[in-house]
Amino acid sequence: MNILFVFYVPSGGVETLNRQRSAALKKFNINAHFLYYTNKRKHINDHNAPTFISNDDIEIKKILEDGKYSAIVVVSDFLALPRFRGMGFKGKIIIEIQGYGPKSAARAALTNAIPHVTAYADGFLNPKTPHIMQLLAELYPSIPKFSFNNCFDTNQFSYRSFPLVGGPKIAWIGRIEDNKNWREFLQIGYQLIHQINSNIQLYMFEDPTIGDPKERIQFKNLITQLNLNKYLTLHSNVPNSEMAKYFSLVGDSGGFLCSTSKVEGAPYSLLEAMSCKCPVLTTDSDGVRSSIIHNQTGKYYALGNVSEAVKEANELMNNHKLREEIRLNALRHVKTHFNPDLYCQNFINMLRSLGINF
Repeated sequence: MNILFVFYVPSGGVETLNRQRSAALKKFNINAHFLYYTNKRKHINDHNAPTFISNDDIEIKKILEDGKYSAIVVVSDFLALPRFRGMGFKGKIIIEIQGYGPKSAARAALTNAIPHVTAYADGFLNPKTPHIMQLLAELYPSIPKFSFNNCFDTNQFSYRSFPLVGGPKIAWIGRIEDNKNWREFLQIGYQLIHQINSNIQLYMFEDPTIGDPKERIQFKNLITQLNLNKYLTLHSNVPNSEMAKYFSLVGDSGGFLCSTSKVEGAPYSLLEAMSCKCPVLTTDSDGVRSSIIHNQTGKYYALGNVSEAVKEANELMNNHKLREEIRLNALRHVKTHFNPDLYCQNFINMLRSLGINF
């Protein structure tokens, strides 16, 4: 059985999800193929599956015909519904919602999509994101909805031991845009360096091809204003295969991953960190609730409250008993609740409930 997964660009959490589920579904004789409309990066992580880059109707029509897909899973792009139906695709089309940033943006997008969804879609899929589940129930009462955790293979992406150099490292991952809240991370890092440990190093991992140019100017200005240049290292477009090394180093250094997002769907960066025994401090950005339980699998701080973030970070770095409990609990949590086989069973049940013979 062939399934086509469609997204705009091979970047971010959706790209990680696609590679994870490609490997998982293969064990159950489901062949995942991938279509991205465009690519702005030199490097594309290997999906170990057919991966197409095209936004041309003629090329996409041929991909659909050659693939003989039992279903298409389209992430966020509602205009693909009439487009693919217009190309003659008769199979099931599932709209997957992995996140829209601000809740207002999610409501606007889902409201505007009602005509397309009701005319052409067969169901919704989302990774148990609370605000998305509420919106779907409100706006689409009659459309089938499927909510289950994304998958993560802790054997393939896991902790490794490396020699330690320098002080504690605090990591941040995201795009330089408002919702990822990079300003707050810089403020937290500044306070930690000047109040807790002057040897702290800040690591920011980003994809400069998909950020906001205006925000980048403000980003550089704030770094200069806070005099963080000597403490901050920017890592651009690090191949995913190398991120396990960085997460392991951050965890062993006594540092943590700091997620400052205002709203998230189901961020993969947290699962990756947890799998590498790198503790997480995060805002309650909604979609993180399936992975982070306060003082058990990670820590929360209130969005906008830098002093609280510093307090929680200090405990996470210096309460060694709690830190080790969180590191081990987090790894167990990912293994149990984001198990690839569990994801596949849920995915197969979704296909069957939509009338697709498996």
